[in-house]
Amino acid sequence: MAQPATHDRTTTGTAPVGPALPAGTRSRTHSWEPPKGYPAAGARTGLQLARMSLDGSLPEAPICGTLGFRLTAAEEGLAVFEGEPGEHLFNPMGTVHGGYMATLLDSALGTAVLTALPAGRAYTTVQLGVHLVRPVLADTPTLRCEGRAVHVGRTTATAQARIVGATDGRLCAHGTATCAVLAPPGAP
Repeated sequence: MAQPATHDRTTTGTAPVGPALPAGTRSRTHSWEPPKGYPAAGARTGLQLARMSLDGSLPEAPICGTLGFRLTAAEEGLAVFEGEPGEHLFNPMGTVHGGYMATLLDSALGTAVLTALPAGRAYTTVQLGVHLVRPVLADTPTLRCEGRAVHVGRTTATAQARIVGATDGRLCAHGTATCAVLAPPGAP
């Protein structure tokens, strides 16, 4: 059974190798299993593949461990991710970088499309629209991103998603995606 990526929250200290770091420097590490790719999972529907990621049969995507979010639910046409913001995601202005929000949205949007695909089909995002409506700070609690497929056709798909506070439901961002539907990479 695949193990989820592990990572620790921000810690203080110095790097074990290399030059000494200034006092108060923080570090963050994580580990992951190499991705197997969906062709290695056999002839399964997108929903089956997403559920295999949920139950650990397939390793989670390395980007999840890198940025500290995870798939928490998958149904046909629906994918839910949750993520932990923190200062390791800051931009120069002291707020969580919009790229984190865009990646969280893209993950939920794409996975929502995946859950509606038949066996032997994959997707890739070709257009991503992101609307950031509230700043996210280091102490912002867990974020929840729910993506829903709007249209899934033979060659294209669209989806919409919202990022809200997991406890208070306050909207932080929303977005849309258009995806190309295609044969999985590495498929014969």
